[in-house]
Amino acid sequence: MRRIVWFAVAGGTGFLVDAGLLALLLAATPLGPLTARVVSIVTAMAATWVLNRQLTFGRSGRSLVSEGARYGGVGLTSAALNYLLYTGTLLAVPSTPPVLAVAAASAIAMLWSWFGYSRIVFGSPASPK
Repeated sequence: MRRIVWFAVAGGTGFLVDAGLLALLLAATPLGPLTARVVSIVTAMAATWVLNRQLTFGRSGRSLVSEGARYGGVGLTSAALNYLLYTGTLLAVPSTPPVLAVAAASAIAMLWSWFGYSRIVFGSPASPK
């Protein structure tokens, strides 16, 4: 249960970084919602790796490079899923506020992230750390 709580904290923080930076980039730069989202999602992924490594799962027991590559692989597939859902929402319903599209896409991608991080990156939830 502790891992789920910390995963939610890390994910919530990642969401705030993602949505907050997206809103800032849309307001303060000429970037459109699709390009700005690439910047915000990469920044959020870096923030969640640090939090998940420190608070949720602990170190994986792999080298930092191996752990980072696995985290990046899961993170990129999760980000791709998130981005596709986000983009699909904006294209299907153009009146959707971008931050609302981020929230919906992030909630769905979170399920894949939990599975991938808990099993592929940091081992199974039952494994000792």
